Amino acid sequence: MSTLGTTEDKHKVFISFHHKDEHYKDTFETSYGHLFTSKSVENGDIDPDNEDEYIKRLIQEGYISDSSVVVAIYGKETKGRKHVDWEISAGLSAKVGGHSGLVVLIVPGFPASPFDTNGRYQEELLYPHLHPRTVANLKSGYTKVYFWPGMHPNLYNVEVANVLQEAFDKRITHKKLIDNSNIQYRQNR
Repeated sequence: MSTLGTTEDKHKVFISFHHKDEHYKDTFETSYGHLFTSKSVENGDIDPDNEDEYIKRLIQEGYISDSSVVVAIYGKETKGRKHVDWEISAGLSAKVGGHSGLVVLIVPGFPASPFDTNGRYQEELLYPHLHPRTVANLKSGYTKVYFWPGMHPNLYNVEVANVLQEAFDKRITHKKLIDNSNIQYRQNR
């Protein structure tokens, strides 16, 4: 029997993020990287001057096709980023290495609060600031929203290992709920 955290137990995780939120990606990897094998693109891996279709293919074939979970980090400007939309789309596609689980991680600076004026949690308040593809998969029940540690202390306490495992399991148990029907962004918005 293997122990948690051994190479064969670790999920292969692709972290999708806007470059302005890179410090959250780095902190996530530093804090929780012992729980997963990172399949993320690092600075300098891909020349941003390449054509869009070439970049998309490199990311799909070189990184996401081998990932079992995509963690989408959402900050202030993430919704408008085409590469994040492409990466989420690739992770949800059976054509790109099979379906990946999806985790939506909201970080400080996100432009909306999940609480209404009466202090009740209302996930729908976040939707205008997320990619349509992400919203569709939240509504279907394929994925869930999580918040950066300490952002909303009155919400549930999250164990990253459990979040990754749940997303991994949903690849099989909830794959009929995957909604990848939105047209991919052609440009940043």
